[in-house]
Amino acid sequence: MAAQQLVRAAAQRLGAAGVASPDHDAAELLAHVLGTTRGALHLDPPVAPAQAERYDELVARRAGREPLQHLLGVAWFRHVSVEVGPGVFVPRPETELLAGWAIERAAALVAAGETPVVVDLCTGSGVIAKSIADEVPQARVHAVELDPPAHAWAERNLAGTGVDLRLGDLATAFDDLVGQVDVLVSNPPYVPLEAWESVAVEARDHDPHLALFSGDDGLDAIRVLDRRGAELLKPGGVVGIEHADAQGESAPGVLSRSGRWEEVRDHRDLAGRPRFLTARRPR
Repeated sequence: MAAQQLVRAAAQRLGAAGVASPDHDAAELLAHVLGTTRGALHLDPPVAPAQAERYDELVARRAGREPLQHLLGVAWFRHVSVEVGPGVFVPRPETELLAGWAIERAAALVAAGETPVVVDLCTGSGVIAKSIADEVPQARVHAVELDPPAHAWAERNLAGTGVDLRLGDLATAFDDLVGQVDVLVSNPPYVPLEAWESVAVEARDHDPHLALFSGDDGLDAIRVLDRRGAELLKPGGVVGIEHADAQGESAPGVLSRSGRWEEVRDHRDLAGRPRFLTARRPR
């Protein structure tokens, strides 16, 4: 059977199963099986019976709402990739904006002749830390993850990058860096417990709950970041924290009300939804 025919049939199957991007996912899975790219599928290469059988298995798993990245074994993010699978949060494209903000802040310090100290709290797969180390190699990048299975994925993904990865709690990590950090970045858990039913099946059933849920209002981790961030950052240092699109006022409000910060601002993603906040520790 030719590739295009297989992809069309798979896309219909995935769409009927409620997959949000059936055409993309169907093509990505076949490209993975064939060891090629989605673009090359337009040449309509033939698919061997064994490849078609493997493809059918993957499509069935995707129709069961297993994350695409788990099936591929990898997630792409800015200019890097990370290995992902059960036990670690799958990076989302919208988080690239938060990583880009941290990269810009670190790069500006390099341009000024400084060696920036950057900390990634709740690193998960390590993808933000890896992106910063990749794009700002002069930076001293540190990362921490509390969940041992996720930490194991981060260990694999950050090997050879020079990132200082630790197993620990964001509330107490990096006592040796108190008052020395230039840029603090975090994609913490922020889903309210009451929002359980609204979480996408792929995330609810496959992402670690420790990486998703954060108290009744989803702001517990951000409250910890408010306190710990002010301790870790040097005067004038900056923090960036991702949040849910429904927290465009409540998440920045945590930092605004604490009195520890200035220049508290919220930022929208490419779809125009509130996505992350930034603030500066007063000089």
